[in-house]
Amino acid sequence: MKLGPVDVTLTAMPRLGVAAFRNRIVFHLVFVALALATLALALALLNEERQRNAQRYAQTFAKSLAEVVAQLRHPSGQLALMNPEPSQAEPGWVAPLVLPFGAIDFDDANKARRAVEMAGCGLQYPGGASLCAAVGSNAYAGGFVYLVASLDAPPLVSREHGALDLSDLHRVQVRLRHGSTEQVWLAPVEMRDAQRGQLPGFTVAEPGNTTTLPPHARPQRDFRGWVWRDGPCLTGPEPCTRRTTVSLRLPVEAFREALFHPGGPQWPPADLARTGLRLSLLGPGGAQVFDSASPGAQPPLSLAKLAAGLAPGETLRVTHGTKLIALLQGDDDTTAPASPWLMTLIQQLPAPNTPRTLSAHDAVTTPAGRFEVTLTGDLHGLDRSLSASAARLGWPVAAMLAALAAAWFIIEVGLIRRVATLTKRAAALSHQMQRAGAGGGANAGAGALGTLEVADLRGRDELGILAGALSDLLQQAKDSLHREQLRAEREHDQWQAVGHEIMSPLQSLMLLHAADTDPSRRYVQRMQQAVKVLYGQASPREALAAATLAVGRLDLDAFLRGVAENAADAGIAHVAYTPAAQPVWVQADEYPLEDALTHVLTNADRYRVPGSPITLTLRLDAELATLEVHNPGPPIAADQLTRIFDYGVSDAPPNTGPRRGQGLFVAKTYLAKMGGRIAARNVADGVVFEIGLRR
Repeated sequence: MKLGPVDVTLTAMPRLGVAAFRNRIVFHLVFVALALATLALALALLNEERQRNAQRYAQTFAKSLAEVVAQLRHPSGQLALMNPEPSQAEPGWVAPLVLPFGAIDFDDANKARRAVEMAGCGLQYPGGASLCAAVGSNAYAGGFVYLVASLDAPPLVSREHGALDLSDLHRVQVRLRHGSTEQVWLAPVEMRDAQRGQLPGFTVAEPGNTTTLPPHARPQRDFRGWVWRDGPCLTGPEPCTRRTTVSLRLPVEAFREALFHPGGPQWPPADLARTGLRLSLLGPGGAQVFDSASPGAQPPLSLAKLAAGLAPGETLRVTHGTKLIALLQGDDDTTAPASPWLMTLIQQLPAPNTPRTLSAHDAVTTPAGRFEVTLTGDLHGLDRSLSASAARLGWPVAAMLAALAAAWFIIEVGLIRRVATLTKRAAALSHQMQRAGAGGGANAGAGALGTLEVADLRGRDELGILAGALSDLLQQAKDSLHREQLRAEREHDQWQAVGHEIMSPLQSLMLLHAADTDPSRRYVQRMQQAVKVLYGQASPREALAAATLAVGRLDLDAFLRGVAENAADAGIAHVAYTPAAQPVWVQADEYPLEDALTHVLTNADRYRVPGSPITLTLRLDAELATLEVHNPGPPIAADQLTRIFDYGVSDAPPNTGPRRGQGLFVAKTYLAKMGGRIAARNVADGVVFEIGLRR
């Protein structure tokens, strides 16, 4: 009998328990936990940012409305409220606007310019020219249109009295189109001196006639106009170009008829927006110095421009009684489009104590009546902005998840699966050897060593080297057993030759190699232990104040005399002032100082004892001139002596009418810009306001 090598293929895999895959399960759970933790961190940060944005928006929402209302309360804002509809005049013609005050003092250059600047009614032309065409808000001021133009002009050639040929003179042509009628005036410049001139208005029949006055022409009585040239030279030495102001008052018969409308004056006229004006300043030889029809004019402030200051999701509603004046909405942020699924995710995040909508209300009083202003905000706009930001910042989160997935794939495919395959094959080999050892027999020892296939696991990495070493060791053991089998066969043949008696000891010797003490057995046990150790050690790791004052020299004594004399006309009676012995010159701007003092006098009039006088006293120090305004009346609470100058602070009783608490704030602001100060103190019989100005 001859015995050859035995090669057993591992076809039956034993069922391994969960403990054999414990490290693999932990490995997968760790990677799942890392991915979930990354997503949870991103969601937590997103929700925290959303709540922080909502809280910050709620805190600044009322301030946003206050800024809008403050802009609307300014004369330029009132101009936009009173003229909400766009101009319907023909192209090249200017439609007059309704001013937020009664009329323009067109006979005074400074007052006319100040009125235009405050109201912001001027059209701004390229080159620095401007033109304001307006009517007063007071119906009883008469049916007049006011034109105030400011431009750079050369020295003006004046008209001699009685001259009818204007071709070599500077003159102003004004055309007024009202409905189907058109009225044309020619106003030649008649300079009284080098800086001031008059513009008498002559009615002409043809718009194309800009050079000749009719014989025996007389200027229209209600047409009034002035021209002023002031400021420094703009083009070198005299004669030079200077800043020139043209101020006109035009009579409009149709507007006067509106004053006698049945049932009361109809003002402003219903067809004001369809009234067109065109003003031209012509020079000698037909040269055109200025034309209101020039292209590129920028309109004044309109309500539509307020939409640019609204946040996404905000809506500004302006009503006048039951009439809707404007409905403005903030533009959405289109620089980064929001992702729909991110929007849905953000809106599903918990947001305790966070209202979805906010609303605030205020009112603006103008000569045309009271305008109600309502601002509503929706957090949907914040969610959209947050979604756009999250979409940009989502790439780092996606990169982290991609890195985790790549690490899992590399370890899983490159190591864990190979370890699991080697573990299963080693377990199957061990299981087969145990079954063969338990069965016994002459060929049990050699038959227990099957084939451990590691060709697909070999490589230059650690696991490939280990699998190759295991395969080589198993092959050596199989070779040893094979040689032992050959030797046993030869001995078996020898024993047969010697005799049958020694067959049993040889058989016993054969059985001895199959026992647990056999050296080959120890090789197999070491290989099993090496696989177990390899499997057991495989584990992974890983966010008013800008007003400009023209401060100059001012005689404070003369100023206070005028204030005391005119106080009664302003509704403040019994204002007494003792004049100084000589002029008191201080550094101040007359008109803002008058505004500031008027606010102080109004406050004093409100709280003084009825019938008692308000006393103005001027005290001179080394560097300051101090004006004391004293009124008998109740004292001011000690904790309010400084707070009454803050914006919005007012202790007026509710039944005294609306109080916004801004008068003393305005006074303090103007005085500070003039380098002065204001303070209040209690005296025995009342309150004294001290106003200090630098001498």
